[in-house]
Amino acid sequence: MTQWPMTAKSTSPRHIAIVGAGMAGIACARTLSQAGHRVTVFERSRGAAGRMATRITPFGSFDHGAQYFTVRDPRFALALTTAPGVCKPWSASTVRVLDAFGLVAAAGLPAREPHWVPTPGMNALVRHWAQPLAQAGAIEFETAVERIERDALAPSRWQLRTIGAMDARHVYSGFDAVALAIPHAQAAELLYSSEQGERIRSPIDKVKVAPCWTLMLAFPQGIQPTLTHLGPQWNAARSTHHRIAWLARESSRPGREPIERWTVQARAAWSHEHLEDDAPRVEAKLLKAFAEVTGIRAEPAHAAVHRWRYAQTMQPLGKSHLWDARERLGACGDWCLGHRVENAFVSGLELALAMR
Repeated sequence: MTQWPMTAKSTSPRHIAIVGAGMAGIACARTLSQAGHRVTVFERSRGAAGRMATRITPFGSFDHGAQYFTVRDPRFALALTTAPGVCKPWSASTVRVLDAFGLVAAAGLPAREPHWVPTPGMNALVRHWAQPLAQAGAIEFETAVERIERDALAPSRWQLRTIGAMDARHVYSGFDAVALAIPHAQAAELLYSSEQGERIRSPIDKVKVAPCWTLMLAFPQGIQPTLTHLGPQWNAARSTHHRIAWLARESSRPGREPIERWTVQARAAWSHEHLEDDAPRVEAKLLKAFAEVTGIRAEPAHAAVHRWRYAQTMQPLGKSHLWDARERLGACGDWCLGHRVENAFVSGLELALAMR
């Protein structure tokens, strides 16, 4: 396993529980593991990635969470060298177009810095970094943590109450420290369940994170690069439509399948207003808006929506992580610094360095 930045062996190895296997959780776990600590990662879904998610369909994949990442921190740049060939640059058109109402509907990606996407899907980078941990049996997938509390047999340590597949309940014990690498609201809820979590829970209250509805569409009648696009000539755009904030042609990303597919992300305010709407209603409204922005009125062969309750950080914590050295409790995530992929990496890395 190639060493990450600022990783050195610990003289007093500990057993550390990490809740969440997204970018922040895996960055934290890998850093601690390379420092000589034993880690156990708990992830409620079937694989690592978090919001760097990829959905597989018969028509091809959809990156329905994070759309790309940029690199500004030298530590993130160094870490990426441990995943050679996984990430590719993604360039998209930069035209401006009008929607059906004569408004500026979209503008392409800004050209001020490179934009990167893992291949064959956005989840590939986190899963590449998580693979050695998974092979070592250090990740418990399909295991949701319901409560953190003092170990019943060793009160100086921690235990986690979990629920897994088929509602199987289990208690994992003997942890010297716990790191929560999950959305801020979920972290606050777990910390609220613990009498010792108040000091790091309180600052989380000021964090504000907006939801996002995401629409995924496939049009098999459009195949790149041999056929002309069904609609616009741009591949990614920010939109001024009152429902849509972002659109991306999935087939324009490197290493993706050629069938024309679109990922459409709704505006934060609209997503909040329609947060509890049923999926078919949201799908219909976003599909109508998609046609207005792109001019594509063909019937999609595949349409689905996904609701992210915690997507875009509107008001971050303002520091990279939370760590209570006395209680040995910590929290990290992109919500600490912003909503960029790199924010999540830096947050997990710096929490690990503080815990080490």
